[in-house]
Amino acid sequence: MASISQISCYTGGIAETNGYLVETTEGNFVVDAPEGMADWLRNNGKKVSAVLLTHQHFDHVLDAAAIQKEHGAKIYAHSPFSRELTLEFLMGFVSGTSFQVQEFQVDELLAGKDTLELMGLTWQTASIPGHSVDSIAFYQTGKNLLFGGDVLFQGSIGRTDFPNGSQTLLLQGIARHMMTLPDETHVLSGHGPATTIGNERLNNAYLEG
Repeated sequence: MASISQISCYTGGIAETNGYLVETTEGNFVVDAPEGMADWLRNNGKKVSAVLLTHQHFDHVLDAAAIQKEHGAKIYAHSPFSRELTLEFLMGFVSGTSFQVQEFQVDELLAGKDTLELMGLTWQTASIPGHSVDSIAFYQTGKNLLFGGDVLFQGSIGRTDFPNGSQTLLLQGIARHMMTLPDETHVLSGHGPATTIGNERLNNAYLEG
């Protein structure tokens, strides 16, 4: 029976974005691919066969193409690659450069699906728009483990002031898909430290009431 043996966190890029290496008895994969993660994997001698994207904002996908090419990894995401989803035009505007994410191929689309079989493990998937229209969370029941991207943070929630953002939709999605999970569920977010559902239920001011 497949199991998770280790999870490591890499943090990189201008937004200090978290990417996670998940090592299992059936192989390895990463959740998100922030800038510098391809080098980090290479320097640590790790090979992966899949990339799960919680959403396509540029800070989460800058190394997706490099990892796909170097490892032959399949990319799983809510939606096909889109320069509207990457928000690279905003980064270019702010920085005054012709900023552009290297294009990658999404091999399996997860929109409309509620489960994902990967490395012998079953992950529950949930679409939670509000921060980004393509945000998706991955939950592993056997480990009470949730990769939430930029939906829920320790003491906070994802920004909703980007194009197509909606705090109403975000809070509805959190209530429906996250606050219904056990208190002991570990939440590994796209930025900042890990937390638990129980901790956020008690202490996250955005979720009160």
